[in-house]
Amino acid sequence: MSEITEQVGQMIRNARKAKGLTQKELGLKLGLTEATVNGYEAGRQNLTLETLLKVSVALDMQLEINLK
Repeated sequence: MSEITEQVGQMIRNARKAKGLTQKELGLKLGLTEATVNGYEAGRQNLTLETLLKVSVALDMQLEINLK
């Protein structure tokens, strides 16, 4: 996909691992499959802003968006 999709996916992966969660565990918190979480982290699937917010809540993190 795009560079930004890959960057966001990497950020999700890093945050998930820092919280000690597997992709399956994060998927359960989000009501998604492990394959869907894997797709997000690999940058193969686009996230909506709503889904990105749900990810941040599931990881107990604050979502910040900066437009420069």
